Amino acid sequence: MIEAHKLRKTFNKGKVVAVDEVSFTARDGQITGLLGPNGAGKTTTLRMLYTLLKPDSGTMTVDGIDPLADPIGVKGKLGVVPDSRGLYDRLTARENIRYYGRLQGLAKNTIESRINHLSDILDMAGFIDRKTDGFSQGQRVKVAIARALIHEPGTILLDEPTNGLDVMTTRALRDFLLRLKMEGHCVVLSTHIMQEVAALCDRIVIISRGRIAADGTAQQLLEKSGEENLEDAFVKLIGSDEGLLA
Repeated sequence: MIEAHKLRKTFNKGKVVAVDEVSFTARDGQITGLLGPNGAGKTTTLRMLYTLLKPDSGTMTVDGIDPLADPIGVKGKLGVVPDSRGLYDRLTARENIRYYGRLQGLAKNTIESRINHLSDILDMAGFIDRKTDGFSQGQRVKVAIARALIHEPGTILLDEPTNGLDVMTTRALRDFLLRLKMEGHCVVLSTHIMQEVAALCDRIVIISRGRIAADGTAQQLLEKSGEENLEDAFVKLIGSDEGLLA
């Protein structure tokens, strides 16, 4: 479970406000969508949660742990799939995943067992022992997800995970995220793609210009906006159609 309260982050000595008092809750057994145009502050919010950035103000907890007070402890609770993916191209997929298992302090036999399990459920057998240099976007995302899950975290953060994926890989990824939800994980999905929100999210947090524009279930957002579909509701609630990709 994630609880964020009035998170604020600025850059360029305070001249650029990236996140402006963002508050939301993401619960276990649910997929929470951070929905907003490009540049809305979604990635900055996630980076604060997984300790890459320090907020100027505000508080946050991940499974009861304050990332600012215990950054190492929170890394053990989180699985993170960043927007950059961040794979080591000279290593094989297996070696990339194994390395993160060792960073988490897992025993060798546990790491190998988990790699085999994740390879099976993510359908990675065909490339698990190939170097990641030259991988397709779908293969890179699968390795990043397996790496994030190697230590069986309760909470998973994914930043634009379907960018550049083909239709079949996107469908497979959606099915996998629903599986994580059914297993009781807290899943936070940053996206600007409306179909992902409609297909996956139990709760939607709309961010626009660094602030929360709306927060609720899909039905609640429709009722609040007075619109009949999520795309129109999104446009109305942020007060602009810029950056909307369907």
